[in-house]
Amino acid sequence: MKHLVVASRNQGKILEITALLAGLVDKVSGVFDFTDFPETVEDGATFEENALKKAREASCFSGLPALADDSGLVVEALGGRPGVFSARYAGVDAGDAANNKLLLEECQKVPDEYRQAAFICVLAFVTPEGVEQVFTGRVTGRILSAPRGEGGFGYDPLFLVDDLERSMAELDLAEKNLISHRAKAFMKFREYLETSV
Repeated sequence: MKHLVVASRNQGKILEITALLAGLVDKVSGVFDFTDFPETVEDGATFEENALKKAREASCFSGLPALADDSGLVVEALGGRPGVFSARYAGVDAGDAANNKLLLEECQKVPDEYRQAAFICVLAFVTPEGVEQVFTGRVTGRILSAPRGEGGFGYDPLFLVDDLERSMAELDLAEKNLISHRAKAFMKFREYLETSV
């Protein structure tokens, strides 16, 4: 593929995606590479709806194939919350600390054996010709009673990864990139590009 636009304003994410797709995509651009790129309102009820909406709008505006993701934490005992509201769980301008505090409060009365959770990432790929593909990555674990680890971001210190008995924040970046929900979704997307495009 010659050129792909990623529906993100995060330069770090663009660099990461460029590296992940090396050899398959000649050029990766972010929305900041375009003048007056509109802000997508993420009002979908699911990760898939939000990812598809962002990818469709990016492809339509740029005239290029587009990739977008939506991801977050789903806690079974909380009815799937924070879900699509993961980044703004404690409020629109709340940061990681406030979101983690609220999650701990809401899980306070939930026994350890019922604290199952998953990080989910949905990637949506849309072309101007109308091709639409969705790729989902998932990592399972449970919510801890207190933060562990210094790495990562978001809910990583509260998420104990199944089979590893370490929080996501206790993994180094190389380990995290092998098992994360985003890595799993991108592996599926790479396979799709290698065999279909």
